[in-house]
Amino acid sequence: MPVPSSFNDISQDWRLRHFVGWVWYEREVTLPERWTQDLRTRVVLRIGSAHSYAIVWVNGVNTLEHEGGYLPFEVDISSLVQVGPLSSHLRVTIAINNTLTPSTLPPGTIRYMTDASRYPKGYFVQNTDFDFFNYAGLQRSVLLYTTPTTYIDDITVTTGVQQDSGLVNYQISVKRGSQFELEVRLLDAENKVVAAGTGTQGQLKVPGANLWWPYLMHELPAYLYSLEVRLTAQTSVGPVSDFYTLPVGIRTVAVTESQFLINGKPFYFHGVNKHEDSDIRGKGFDWPLLVKDFNLLLWLGANAFRTSHYPYAEEVLQMCDRYGIVVIDECPAVGLVLPQHFSNTSMNHHMRVMEELVRRDKNHPAVVMWSVANEPASSLESAGYYFKMVITHTKALDPSRPVTFVTNSNYAADKGAPYVDVICVNSYYSWYHDYGHLELIQLQLGTQFENWYKTYHKPIIQSEYGAETIVGFHQDPPLMFSEEYQKALLEQYHLGLDEKRGKYVVGELIWNFADFMTNQTPQRVLGNKKGIFTRQRQPKAAAFLLRERYWKIANETRYPHSAAKSQCLENSPFT
Repeated sequence: MPVPSSFNDISQDWRLRHFVGWVWYEREVTLPERWTQDLRTRVVLRIGSAHSYAIVWVNGVNTLEHEGGYLPFEVDISSLVQVGPLSSHLRVTIAINNTLTPSTLPPGTIRYMTDASRYPKGYFVQNTDFDFFNYAGLQRSVLLYTTPTTYIDDITVTTGVQQDSGLVNYQISVKRGSQFELEVRLLDAENKVVAAGTGTQGQLKVPGANLWWPYLMHELPAYLYSLEVRLTAQTSVGPVSDFYTLPVGIRTVAVTESQFLINGKPFYFHGVNKHEDSDIRGKGFDWPLLVKDFNLLLWLGANAFRTSHYPYAEEVLQMCDRYGIVVIDECPAVGLVLPQHFSNTSMNHHMRVMEELVRRDKNHPAVVMWSVANEPASSLESAGYYFKMVITHTKALDPSRPVTFVTNSNYAADKGAPYVDVICVNSYYSWYHDYGHLELIQLQLGTQFENWYKTYHKPIIQSEYGAETIVGFHQDPPLMFSEEYQKALLEQYHLGLDEKRGKYVVGELIWNFADFMTNQTPQRVLGNKKGIFTRQRQPKAAAFLLRERYWKIANETRYPHSAAKSQCLENSPFT
């Protein structure tokens, strides 16, 4: 079984594709002699993700268990490999269970089919309330790496702007050492040192700083500095040193009652929702696919996406930092539709997941907002306290970013909306109801926006909208599932969005970037077909419509420097 990949689509065995339960991975490796003989070296096993519950053995010793399928976890295995001159052999065993329960994220239930006339004894199915396939396995890389025994454990960076100077506040955590020194340097894109400091915390001031701007908002978007941290320490076995480089983007994020501000300038999200999903790989990380997706985003003129409906691979966020693609970073809380999903057990697990997510992604300048859930049953009475606690906890973990969740509840009944900073609302007018009646979209969309804003006076993002389209289906006048219908539905939504854009609607994210796999149902033809690209990343007619719109919005935006507008015009489809 290749790693990284989902195990489901690799073999020809139908039982493996739909398998629910324990799967086992095992790999044997030979370690470098220095790793096993130098007692100043710490050896770490790091697992990028394992969906959904994992138990890890090293040389047959149970070393680690982890719950949650989309975030990394690691363990120090030094004591298991530094045991003598013949200790270079290493066997890693990982057992993974993809069963979803009412308290997991995402949640699910196991239903046993007891009708002996229709099902064999013990037959069960995994039920879920989300619309994507529950791919599983080691879907990201498994790594072995080393640090010294006294090491840099964590770095937290927040940034600000004071007149024409950039401010970089840093806090550094050092583990297993009390006698150490830290040197901190900030380098610009030309590797010139622009600021320096010492110690575990401090503030670096950068006169005339280049700010991190989103794609198409500046002629020099996504400017990154490098924060270099050098540790020297004395240990019982001699001196050690550690070194880490962290990309840093200097930018600010703020929210008013009608605007989303980046570096003090109004920002309008024009982008997509995505999935980690492709043929054969499932949710397995793949560099060629990632680079292709980013080329399509740049071609489209998209400046943002949401990590629907779970944290994506770290490499995705690194690409966003480099290219200026703004991210709404979402945790795997999708399908929270039953009262038991809002229990204290679920809430405590949800908080732990947010702790892991914030720790992993807090230093990415591209991440401008946390999303703690997608389409929960937020009209339930218990949802109010639940989201108050989860959002308060997330804000305590990271006070520098706004927090939201994505709702499809009625504005008057939503118990969680009072606690978010930005209203993110999903609606599928003329798709899931009033089928085919495109003429109703503008009225219904306008009413939706006015009701939400009148009630909460917070900026609004249309976080999902779209229509299912089978590529190659054509019908005029437009009928559902044809490329013409998807295009016409988008056009009606855009007219409604333009009525409120510049007032209090601050973004629009199409559902979806590309077609993706789902569970088998009579309503899904080999997956969800709401993509503007096929699963193989080929454009439907709607992709060209959206490209025109996004470049037009970019060209209309007031940029901090006029040269940026010229660059947009040069690259837009209108020239």
